[in-house]
Amino acid sequence: MEAIINGFQQLMLTTGIYGFLQDGGWGNALMILVGFLLLYLGIKKGFEPLLLVPIAMGCILSNIPFAYISSVDPSSGDAGFIKVLFDAGIDTGLFPVLIFMGVGAMTDFGPLIANPKTLLMGAAAQLGIFTALIGALLLSFIPGINFDLNVAASIGIIGGADGPTSIYVTSRLAPQYLGSIAVAAYSYMALVPIIQPPIMKALTTKKERLIRMQQLRPVSKTEKIVFPIMVITVCAILLPSACSLIGALMFGNLATECGVMKRLSDTMQNALMNTVTIFLGLAVGSKMAAEVFLNLETLGILVLGMVAFGFGTAGGVLIAKLMNKLDPKHPVNPLIGSAGVSAVPMAARVSSKVGQEFDTQNFLLMHAMGPNVSGVIGSAVAAGVLISVVPTMMSAIV
Repeated sequence: MEAIINGFQQLMLTTGIYGFLQDGGWGNALMILVGFLLLYLGIKKGFEPLLLVPIAMGCILSNIPFAYISSVDPSSGDAGFIKVLFDAGIDTGLFPVLIFMGVGAMTDFGPLIANPKTLLMGAAAQLGIFTALIGALLLSFIPGINFDLNVAASIGIIGGADGPTSIYVTSRLAPQYLGSIAVAAYSYMALVPIIQPPIMKALTTKKERLIRMQQLRPVSKTEKIVFPIMVITVCAILLPSACSLIGALMFGNLATECGVMKRLSDTMQNALMNTVTIFLGLAVGSKMAAEVFLNLETLGILVLGMVAFGFGTAGGVLIAKLMNKLDPKHPVNPLIGSAGVSAVPMAARVSSKVGQEFDTQNFLLMHAMGPNVSGVIGSAVAAGVLISVVPTMMSAIV
């Protein structure tokens, strides 16, 4: 009888209810509720469901007491399956790189090749990254917030509107904030159709919104094949630290454009992309621990993410207006400048939609794809700069 009672007591000590009642258990319970909220936003509201739903499940599973799904079981020494995914794909930077490979395979750089000056809009849209970086450092003066340069750089990359890049940089510079930054990045990417239009309209006149651009010239197959090779070469010479992301992006694109790797291209676009997306979401969600997520710093990250998106949008629009001042004979519609953030193709669709609100026959989508795909390159370059420069600066400060 005593053995039965002891066995029952031991069973009770391993239940989730007991774990939630222990010190810190309330935090696990709250994070599970946060996971349910993310599930609602992803499934019901359609906010980046392909990433937000796996992140939510990773958050829920990792906060279940005594499950050790994202950690090592102290009794057996075995690692949970999400910890294995995290160690293999996030710690090594593998998953974001594979995502870039798939993105490259799905991306058509033709609009950028046909109108190279749209590269300037993609570059200007990275203004949000460095604005948020400075803002994060300034927020450190508020009691309860302590963002060093590594964390500030990781927060700033949210402004690139590129989830894999945000994860890649954060895993390198500030892995303890990975959950908060990833959720902010993907949430704001989903909110691009809400965030961008008011900024676009505020910074442009009606006359500018009605500008009709010349039809893009046809781009030859040779140009599309040479482009990724040329980009990799330039990147290798000028910024080797960005070669992981840029190289994967351009390899994926070359696989599609060369025409002799159809099976590999299809795999990158579908099977590989879908598989890695699942693993990436689960692994990132596992880092949404209560002690890291439920604090004032997370609120600061969310605010700075919004600021970064706003300044990125404004940077692209303003550089387009400047280009019109410098070259009035070949005007560009400033609305396409907002597509310089690398939320592909959502930002380009927003530019087109806002343009057609004022002229239903003004089709800006293909024009907007130029700055949109250049924003993907721009965010990867910015990531390379931050990864290369920030650790050196931190060492000098210390």
